[in-house]
Amino acid sequence: MPNWHDINTEIKKEGSPHDIIRRQYLKRLQDYSKRNTIIYYSGWLQKPEATGVEVNDEDKNGFMTVIHHMDKTKGLDLILHTPGGEVAATESLVDYIRSVFGTNIRVIVPQLALSAGTMIACAAKEIVMGLHSSLGPIDPQFMGLPAHGVIEEFDRANKEVAENKLKFPIWQTIIAKYHPTLIGECEKAIIWSKDIAKEWLLSGMLECDGDAEVKAEKIISELSDHALNKSHSRHLSAEKCKNIGLKVVSLEKDPDFQDRVLSVHHACIHTLTATGAYKLIENHDGVAFIKVIRQILVQS
Repeated sequence: MPNWHDINTEIKKEGSPHDIIRRQYLKRLQDYSKRNTIIYYSGWLQKPEATGVEVNDEDKNGFMTVIHHMDKTKGLDLILHTPGGEVAATESLVDYIRSVFGTNIRVIVPQLALSAGTMIACAAKEIVMGLHSSLGPIDPQFMGLPAHGVIEEFDRANKEVAENKLKFPIWQTIIAKYHPTLIGECEKAIIWSKDIAKEWLLSGMLECDGDAEVKAEKIISELSDHALNKSHSRHLSAEKCKNIGLKVVSLEKDPDFQDRVLSVHHACIHTLTATGAYKLIENHDGVAFIKVIRQILVQS
């Protein structure tokens, strides 16, 4: 008969009702696909005030936890919902995932994978998207500022001052607010994000394509062109992503698979909405790394 400690451990393992339901649907999806399945969900829409909702270095601990006992030969389905995050953390995370699964990775985007999330998707063999799914531009952010926007503004200042010296005091006030190394760091961030995303495309999604270099250049150009996309937060539909050259598979192609994916998605969103969780990294066996907002009770 289990003792008090055994029962307590079992309760903690099962988690809250949200955990139980989410894990049931996640296992149901894996039973259908027969592939290793991991959810990587951020609650930035539900908890915009939370810190750590972005892709960061701590996330690798989560992936190490959930990948540990997997049968690596079954590949990976990564269900992704994220606003993006740090380029360095994204590069490190993808390098780790690929060191385990190679390029046998399929990224599933039920709703949004923006910025660095799009870069992660570019590291997959294929991307599964629905009519409601979106990727986003990969133009990096630096110190909370769009790197492309900073460069464009600086170039505009140089041009306008060269044409009309009277505009110098106006631009001087604006440019004086820049950190001394901001321009250079923004330029490096742009080159870095483009280079690694292109390398992932060439070694994965486009590996067997004869004109891979040309296709990769077109994809990266479309995803990173700030002037073309207008905004870092722009949403790119499945059709748009397919048109620029990404290998996108329609979620609607397989109704049973679609139903299972969207059930997992809705269960994740319910968890992020109704609990203190703001990041979910979990596999189909229920092994999870969940970040929760700490609540402090103050007695009056």
